Amino acid sequence: MSVNETNSNQSPDARVTARLADWIVSVSGEDIPPVVRREGLRTFVNWTGCAVGGARHETVDCAIAATLPFSGKPTSTVLGRGERVDALHAAFLNGISSHVLDFDDTHLKTIIHPAGPVASALLALAETRPMSGSDLLNALIVGVEVECRIGNSVYPDHYDRGWHITGTAGVFGAAAAVGKAIGLSVQQMRWALGIAASQSAGLREMFGTMTKSFHPGRAAQNGAFAALLAEANFDSSEQAIEASRGFANVMSDKQDYSEIVSDLGIRWEAGLNSYKPFACGIVIHPTIDGCLQLRDEIGDRVNHISSVKLKTHPLVLELTGKKTPATGLEGKFSIYHAAACALLRGDGAPTAFTDEVVNLAKIVELRDKVSALTNPDCHEASVDIDIVFDDGSQISKHVERTIGSSDVPLSDEQINQKFTTQAALVIGDEATTKLLACCWGLESLADAAGIAVVSVPKDNAPTKAN
Repeated sequence: MSVNETNSNQSPDARVTARLADWIVSVSGEDIPPVVRREGLRTFVNWTGCAVGGARHETVDCAIAATLPFSGKPTSTVLGRGERVDALHAAFLNGISSHVLDFDDTHLKTIIHPAGPVASALLALAETRPMSGSDLLNALIVGVEVECRIGNSVYPDHYDRGWHITGTAGVFGAAAAVGKAIGLSVQQMRWALGIAASQSAGLREMFGTMTKSFHPGRAAQNGAFAALLAEANFDSSEQAIEASRGFANVMSDKQDYSEIVSDLGIRWEAGLNSYKPFACGIVIHPTIDGCLQLRDEIGDRVNHISSVKLKTHPLVLELTGKKTPATGLEGKFSIYHAAACALLRGDGAPTAFTDEVVNLAKIVELRDKVSALTNPDCHEASVDIDIVFDDGSQISKHVERTIGSSDVPLSDEQINQKFTTQAALVIGDEATTKLLACCWGLESLADAAGIAVVSVPKDNAPTKAN
């Protein structure tokens, strides 16, 4: 189904929020093309693996310790753990765990991590209200579509100002998805988007700290809350996105509303999602990819490196230019650490970005030999790597498009391997195998809440957060 231009007597900026709400309410599962549904399913599988994989991170421990005393009725599961909390807190905590390893999905046009806010809100809700797997998938795709379109309308200016777009756009996606799942009316959906707009937040200053993953967690919680308030007829502005004092004008110098309302139901941003092969900022991926290839080629000579020179897109150093990271979370935003770890350990997984590994003497020694220059003509998914050895010999590597980019996407099998590798460390092999199969079978589930139940092994007692 498509939404065409209406009310020609109004300005082009008019009724953006209203028209988006109209589409969210009217679109049906049958309107979603099979290829987009398949990408939506891959998005859900990838998100679940990341949420379970991050469940035991100290960031989640801290968040649970802070929130448990204030949780309401324990209806919903913290994936991969034994705790149960109320649905809004479960959305918050699962949003954190799915993003804390920086291993989740990415909409490459905006660098939004779409699933964290949306899937976290939906699955928490599914444990409180009946929801089939097919209905959850429909709502997930709609939510991802909404947040990515809103992100497109203000990116890159909004991001360049310092807003973390996963948090700021994600709250709209969560509100749309939950609103779709619970059957909001058109009027209520407009209010839900307005309430979401008033909770749009997240600062890039927080990258490298626990608070980065707080952003998708809070977006999930706040977006769900926006939909539930609207369901209770809690009203808001119906022009919250496009008004002169609304989201787009207050938070960005760019407002391209055609990105939000043009070709709705025809052009699908949700079909463009991508999945990370490495657990760090996505702009580092070309460097890790190239360094892993070089490691295979040079063998023991990796211990005789004199210098490593990188040539990258300017955004890479803007986002990941931390030269002396002291923690694992900071390491995720250090191209210098990532290059050294890939060369010395052959590692770009979550195990490469722990406090211990970031501070290993050999890693620090090689990290200090890494330098980086920027080239605006370099594609964000490309890199040039030049290595000089102690004897003066050299080797170079050019990565035209890194694995995980839109040109070299992860296959289903690679997503399965990624899921298994991280989830098994948390819930064990048997539970991981069962959970993975359950996720791929999402559309056949009469009760989507079963996913959350399967994510916690029967012998898994609640973890006591410190």
